[in-house]
Amino acid sequence: MAASRICALDELETNQAVKVDIDGVSIALVKDAAGEVFAIGDTCTHGDISLSEGFVEDDTLECWAHGSQFSLRTGKPLTLPAYEPVPVYKVELVDGDIYIDTAVTLAV
Repeated sequence: MAASRICALDELETNQAVKVDIDGVSIALVKDAAGEVFAIGDTCTHGDISLSEGFVEDDTLECWAHGSQFSLRTGKPLTLPAYEPVPVYKVELVDGDIYIDTAVTLAV
């Protein structure tokens, strides 16, 4: 599968997650304070909760329902109650646009 264009980089607000769906895969897309873009699985592994509705702090995304924090770099939960990681997808920036290929995971 080829990478899909998601949006322009300047369309993303800093430190806020946005939910995007690519061919049935839900992804939480985040631009951190340093301008780095991350794409992780949108569903909390503790419960069926959308992570994109959570809170971004530094390089973590916190589930709003139960407080589990997930690393944007590795997908690993850093706090309980979640203990299973979410997938992390490769993000490519091309001419100011964000592309994601859901077939390429960096971490699970």
